[in-house]
Amino acid sequence: MEKVLVSACLAGVPCRYDGRAKTARVVDELVAQGRGVVVCPEGAGGLPTPRPAAEIVGGDGADVLDGRARVVDATGADCTEEFVAGARAALAAAEAAGARRALLMARSPSCGCGQVYDGTFGGTLRPGDGVTAALLRRAGIAVEAV
Repeated sequence: MEKVLVSACLAGVPCRYDGRAKTARVVDELVAQGRGVVVCPEGAGGLPTPRPAAEIVGGDGADVLDGRARVVDATGADCTEEFVAGARAALAAAEAAGARRALLMARSPSCGCGQVYDGTFGGTLRPGDGVTAALLRRAGIAVEAV
């Protein structure tokens, strides 16, 4: 049975920055079937819930992994280390379960796939992946935003 890594917030876990969940039916079905590997990279990286919103400044998740960009929250605090640690924890969970696919929270600085906020906290999107999505892609895991 194929395992799929899924963002915990999409599985109904209230772990988003605002303390809420954003449940997705497709993820609920995977979890009910025992196929969903539920992880919140931000929580796994040591960030509390709720927490200030965060965005990637200076690039996208790949740039964060390569040390060219940072993750900063709305108060100005640098939380790059927590985002990278959470990405590593998510990858470890995927590898342990044999997951080769991930369904992730859209636009998130961790889980965003294809688009993330631009670091200005103005609601503007830019092309790119979040930190976790970028790390999963590098490991050969297919990622998709939900």
